[in-house]
Amino acid sequence: MERKTGIRTVVMIAVLLIVTASMINTSVLIRPGNSSKFTQVETDPTDGWPMYHHDLSHTSYSTSYTPFTNRTLWTHTTGGAVVSSPAVANGLVYVGSYDYKLYALNAATGTIAWSYTTGAEVVSSPAVANGLVYVGSDDKKTYALNAATGALVWSYTTGGVVQSPPVVVGGIVYVGSYDEKVYALNSTTGALVWNYTTNGLIDSSPCVADSLVYVGSYDNNVYALDAATGTLLWKYTTGGHVHASPAAAGGLVYVGSGDGETYALNATTGALVWSYPTGSISFSSPAVAYGVVYVGSYDGKVYALDAAAGKLLWSYATGSLMDSSPAVADGIVYVGSGNANIYALYANTGTLVWTYTTGSHVSSSPAVAGGVVYVGSSDDNVYAFVGDSGAGGGGGGPGRIWPNGISYCT
Repeated sequence: MERKTGIRTVVMIAVLLIVTASMINTSVLIRPGNSSKFTQVETDPTDGWPMYHHDLSHTSYSTSYTPFTNRTLWTHTTGGAVVSSPAVANGLVYVGSYDYKLYALNAATGTIAWSYTTGAEVVSSPAVANGLVYVGSDDKKTYALNAATGALVWSYTTGGVVQSPPVVVGGIVYVGSYDEKVYALNSTTGALVWNYTTNGLIDSSPCVADSLVYVGSYDNNVYALDAATGTLLWKYTTGGHVHASPAAAGGLVYVGSGDGETYALNATTGALVWSYPTGSISFSSPAVAYGVVYVGSYDGKVYALDAAAGKLLWSYATGSLMDSSPAVADGIVYVGSGNANIYALYANTGTLVWTYTTGSHVSSSPAVAGGVVYVGSSDDNVYAFVGDSGAGGGGGGPGRIWPNGISYCT
């Protein structure tokens, strides 16, 4: 199970004890038939996954094609639980482990290119930019390493554990810490540019859009800060801890909260646009694609909500708590669950495409790049899934019709 110190660990254990596991259908479903009235759009197989939730806005959407089966390309065993979410860039998969290490694995084979040992568990998810890879550690530091060799370039020590996945843009690294601060660091030197103090620990990953930084805190607030200066522009108070990372799209900011609500806020003013109650707390960060918000909940369900109105489109019950965050590509939603399963669901209906059972809780959030799905598990392994035609061969199929009326095909 994912290690989140303090309040989050207690809540996870309590909820897990009252959630009943369900029978899982592992059969692969037949692709629905195509319809000539929809436009076909080719996806881009070169789309990488350079940071947590794919991009600066944290949409968790990739244009990559995706595997239609649960066939493994490779697995790699680390020395500890893998709750860090992979980043994929330049032919390498970067991911942290409880064995204190950040790994760089060959994306095609899973063999180790290099590893770097920090002073504690690496729960933070890495970000890759300009030849460097950035990651936090429970040793209270944020690291910048040479992305090709793993050589240390710089490290910056905060006042608390760093489980927040960093983001990098405009020469600045943005990252949160358990010392209740959001940091902006020079991406080349690690020098402090600014910090902003909240009233609760931060393991939410900052989302950057339109020169603003959006981040959640355990003080129950979502913050919007000026990206250049750290000046507070607005904050919105929810009814619970905000562990989830915000996602920005279409002038709105989406985020889940410990109060069980998923919120849509005006990105400029912070005003509430809509909220939707799930059946329990939400540590899962929302994904936004095809005009839909996808989010997991501790009630064991994945929810698909209309992005503009917050109306429920569908839900899928996994039968166990979820703190893995969905990834969306090629009309498929990928997400992990506390029952050790990884799920692939049709994005338009929530119908099961495939599942794969790992050896333990899946808190890691999937990454999709080059037709491969990468994800970690608390069984100490990193998994890579590929379509029947092999790496680069896809597996995405025709006829996937989504809510915006477009068929996304490979």
